[in-house]
Amino acid sequence: MIYSFRNSGFRDPETGVYNQTYFMEVFNREWHRHIRDNQSLALLYLCPHIHETVKQPHLLELFMKQVQEAILRTTDMVARLNQDNFALGLFNIDEVGTQTVIARIEQKIEEFNLEYRRKHASHIDYELAACVCQPVNELNIENLFEDVKLLSSELELLKDKHVQVRSLTLQ
Repeated sequence: MIYSFRNSGFRDPETGVYNQTYFMEVFNREWHRHIRDNQSLALLYLCPHIHETVKQPHLLELFMKQVQEAILRTTDMVARLNQDNFALGLFNIDEVGTQTVIARIEQKIEEFNLEYRRKHASHIDYELAACVCQPVNELNIENLFEDVKLLSSELELLKDKHVQVRSLTLQ
């Protein structure tokens, strides 16, 4: 039997992306490396809204595959945080680079939705919140996660906007 990384302990079985535990371990390690190397990074929260009445197996997996294709760099990662939220870690990236990645993600989601609409007369709404920061010892990593979670919640309340980027600075 050939070992499958897809089904291993660090992957979400439904979507194939990394699980929360593995993501947090890697993100924490990268946080400290970015402090040492004086580099910036970005944390994104993606919240796709798939209505519970949609009975299409593997829809979330197909959706997330499009998101992963948009990232391009193998050093960046996507993980499932919980039933409704995904985290994307973009390393050694600034705000301009983050905006570029977000534009690619939006393009891939738009293409996915166009194809999905043709077959099902429906689409997937989403929010995508991003915080870019320069990690320093005085900045707690939890602040970044709290800030992007708050930004994601704010976006959910705004029905006409689905993407927002914020820079997190030492406070």
